[in-house]
Amino acid sequence: MNPSLELQLKTLPSEPGVYRYYDKNDQLLYVGKAKNLKKRVLSYFNKNLSGYRIKIMVGKIQRLETTIVNSEYDALLLENNLIKEYQPFYNVMLKDDKTYPWICIKNEDFPRIFLTRNIIKDGSEYYGPYAKVRPAKVLLDTIKHIYKLRTCNLLLSPNKIEEGKYKVCLEYHIKNCEGPCEGLESKIEYDEKIDAIRGIIKGDFRKAKDYLINQMTKYASNLQFENAQIIKERLDILEDYQAKNTVVNPNIDDVDVFGMTSDETAAYVNFFKIRNGNIIQSFTTEIKKILEETDEEIIEEALIEIRQKFGSDSKEILLPFHLSVEIPNVKLIVPKVGDKKRIVELSEKNAKEYRLEKLKQVQIVDPERHTNRIMAEMQKLLRMPVEPRHIEGFDNSNIQGTNPVSACVVFKDGKASKADYRIFHPKTVEGPNDFATMEEVIYRRYKRMLDEGETLPQLILIDGGKGQLSSAVKSLRLLGLYGKITIIGIAKRLEEIFFPEDPIPLYLDKKSETLKILQRVRDEAHRFGVKHHRTRRKNSTIKSELEDITGIGEKTIELLLAKLKSVKRIKESNLETLEEILGKSKAKIVWEFFNT
Repeated sequence: MNPSLELQLKTLPSEPGVYRYYDKNDQLLYVGKAKNLKKRVLSYFNKNLSGYRIKIMVGKIQRLETTIVNSEYDALLLENNLIKEYQPFYNVMLKDDKTYPWICIKNEDFPRIFLTRNIIKDGSEYYGPYAKVRPAKVLLDTIKHIYKLRTCNLLLSPNKIEEGKYKVCLEYHIKNCEGPCEGLESKIEYDEKIDAIRGIIKGDFRKAKDYLINQMTKYASNLQFENAQIIKERLDILEDYQAKNTVVNPNIDDVDVFGMTSDETAAYVNFFKIRNGNIIQSFTTEIKKILEETDEEIIEEALIEIRQKFGSDSKEILLPFHLSVEIPNVKLIVPKVGDKKRIVELSEKNAKEYRLEKLKQVQIVDPERHTNRIMAEMQKLLRMPVEPRHIEGFDNSNIQGTNPVSACVVFKDGKASKADYRIFHPKTVEGPNDFATMEEVIYRRYKRMLDEGETLPQLILIDGGKGQLSSAVKSLRLLGLYGKITIIGIAKRLEEIFFPEDPIPLYLDKKSETLKILQRVRDEAHRFGVKHHRTRRKNSTIKSELEDITGIGEKTIELLLAKLKSVKRIKESNLETLEEILGKSKAKIVWEFFNT
């Protein structure tokens, strides 16, 4: 396996989507779908792979591409489109012209409703597609049992009906049709049924359920239990059915879609080519930033380049934001709601996933570059004059004011430097006073660093809101360090970032690496503080019991605990053991205290 492919396998997303395998000549070998891309793709590369044909294909794979979709169902539909478009050698299914079925409400007077695999742009309504034919047929069968609709293909124009051109057929006589061809059913009544059917297809079953319940009750009252059971089964089908949204929408035709995301060093642009309501092409690329280009400048360049690359002449382009450039005879649209908006969001999601995949690869191959990028991002987001190569985080731990400790943790280049951690025991604060404790600890920490000539951090992180932050700022002012070191607070409830003298907190993206590092610093300070607080509380409890022994002091207690580790073992020790540790006189005092 080549190193590039091995790296791709390590950074696959755990999301539904479609994957594509290519050989050394960049020929498409296989298109597959997955509920979880990472699990599915990795299954091809395990040692226990079965199947000669699969082994041959895997041996040819040199690279892979993935496209993220919203659900496994969407992955199935996209796989269908790509296989039909490119007909990969190792895909034996879906290479013919077979497509998934849709339910069609025909654009005509007294509309027919039927199943079709061909979408005709004549104003008719199409719902689906359905991954399997059976659920669609069951739904249509249910609709036909609830509402009597015509199935003939007669042109039922008002004039021809008035002229008496048609006569009712067998369907009318066996009570499957109300006879609109002879004017026995009005267009208004028929259209009301069509409206109700639209509701059923979209998942609104209220009218249909009420109708079925009334029918079932009527049959049961007349002791027609077999008919009542049939209606009950139809009611169960209605309740189980759910309308589905798909990535493929027949109302969106001949459109190019662009989505993007970016950071300090690069932009990532995704492109969807949509033809006849289907995604037939998905492409994502990384564009390095050379002169700090804006997102608008980058997507303008990418738009022209990618359209030329894929030979697109679409007259409509969907974008995530407005551009100043105009393209002759082409509409640039930024959708705000609806299916077009959802497709742009899906394109953006693919760009973001591609970026995360690339960043994971960089972290493995070039950790220094990965660190430099994160530091640059943190400097910008936290409004710092320099990169936060040295971060110190503080947290207070106490229970009802007893055994208080304050933890200081140190991160260098985004990684914990545990040798530099420090624990402080407040000296001037009595009782549970977080603000005063923070003020004392910050002052002691940086007064000592100044006195000893140590290198100061670029960023101080306080676990807490405005109160704790203000207390820490007081100490920095006293030391003449305020304004020389960036100091911020982080509140746990909403992960708000507070800056001194700024009433409005900063909210970072939940997936931001800057926020993740700040959270790690905060959580590590909390963990370190709680650990030492528990140790101190435990030792305090142990010592308090030994301190009740008249005639021994603190040094004797510490010596006993150092040798025997616990009060229980001290209690269980015989006189000889205690004499070896303390000598005869003190050993006798301790032994008699626990044994008389």
